[in-house]
Amino acid sequence: MKSNQANNESRLSETTRLEAFSDGVFSIAITLLVLELIQFLHPQNGESLLKFFLHHWEPFLAFIIGFITILICWINHHHVFDYIDKVDGKFMWVNGFLLLMITLTPFPTAILAEFLKTEGKIALAIFGFNYFMIGIAAYSICAYAYNKYLIKEDSRDFFYCIKLTYWYGIIYTLLVFLICFISIPVAIFLYMFLFIVFAFPKEFATMLLRRKQKKTKEKVSE
Repeated sequence: MKSNQANNESRLSETTRLEAFSDGVFSIAITLLVLELIQFLHPQNGESLLKFFLHHWEPFLAFIIGFITILICWINHHHVFDYIDKVDGKFMWVNGFLLLMITLTPFPTAILAEFLKTEGKIALAIFGFNYFMIGIAAYSICAYAYNKYLIKEDSRDFFYCIKLTYWYGIIYTLLVFLICFISIPVAIFLYMFLFIVFAFPKEFATMLLRRKQKKTKEKVSE
């Protein structure tokens, strides 16, 4: 009995440590966004501060987008870890892949800020490709945890819907990435919709679970 309790506490400790480390990486990524914004503040030709802000709004827009991106990724990461009760060595590497994409986010954000006005389609596509890779990383975490039974047994049905959410996210971000080369406004609108959906991951996964349960009931009744 004591041995089982000790094992459970050890698993919880490993999961907590991994999540705490991940939170630190998210914090650093957001800090890098701020540093990039501060570096840009070098008014030239005696330009007033207000005019400088009005004429160089792109970095501020890019910062907001980058901040929301990392924040939503953190919300989803925290949401997924609510159902993971143990980890293994390979899972740490899978989680590390997501953290790699998060720490890279300030780079495409800086590209978007610098080239949105001159080479908007390419800049937005580079930024969007980062979304696509984040989607793959998020799905990989869920798929590995689900397949290796690293989640709570009574949450498998719901966690499957969480995994399905990120699979849809991969397809969606790939399509929007292609749209970046066609229309910047449409792509930005679609990314805003993506923000709304993934800002509330639990609610979206719950909706998928209800649809799945409804279909199951319909098949049984037939």
